Amino acid sequence: MRRTIIHLRETDSTNRYLRELPDDGADMTVVYADFQTAGKGQGSNSWESQPGQNLLMSVRVRPTMVPPTQQFILSEAGALALGRVLSTYADDITLKWPNDIYWRDRKMSGTLIETAVGSHGLRRCIYGIGLNVNQQVFVSDAPNPVSLRQATGLELDVEQVMLQVLDALEEELAIVVSGRFDDIRRRYHQALYRRTGLHAYRDGDGTFMAELVAVEDDGHLVLRDEQGRQRRYAFKEVAFV
Repeated sequence: MRRTIIHLRETDSTNRYLRELPDDGADMTVVYADFQTAGKGQGSNSWESQPGQNLLMSVRVRPTMVPPTQQFILSEAGALALGRVLSTYADDITLKWPNDIYWRDRKMSGTLIETAVGSHGLRRCIYGIGLNVNQQVFVSDAPNPVSLRQATGLELDVEQVMLQVLDALEEELAIVVSGRFDDIRRRYHQALYRRTGLHAYRDGDGTFMAELVAVEDDGHLVLRDEQGRQRRYAFKEVAFV
């Protein structure tokens, strides 16, 4: 897989930069920045990062073999790649639906995924990845951030971590290209945060206890509450408490 890697000292958003960057034919185009002035998380959330301390990266690939109705497989593959790399540094790494990476009960990484669909299926996918690597103090109102350094006590080379993530992502996408979606889905489910037991969740009707049943192929989360009733949610329709 041929890669193009672009390093920026500062940008408003690596996703925006990569979205507007002309396609040079590379299989994987990567833009990473020391600092983002308008880094985004999901929805209206922002991503806090001190300059040079963390991995702020966007990766463009062209998964034309993935049917648009099954594009959540790309989210699962990306989460697995990050989880694999972080698990080489720290124990207790899990994948929080849909694609956050948790260390214990704290968020270490988040990914914003943008896909573009054409007349013949998916034209491109951009992974916007924020990974807390070396930052030790967080001042935003994010409820539970943590960095790899806080989890391990080690100061790490951000670029080295990035290359490990890109290698792992390339391997996971190769599995997607081969059509082994079931392998991706099985490992994703095994690695999920709160995979077993009853836990607290909150939806538009309030807080309730439930166990995780499955994540469907289209990305919906299925829970079973204490009364045995199954509840099905799209992203942002339910929150982990």
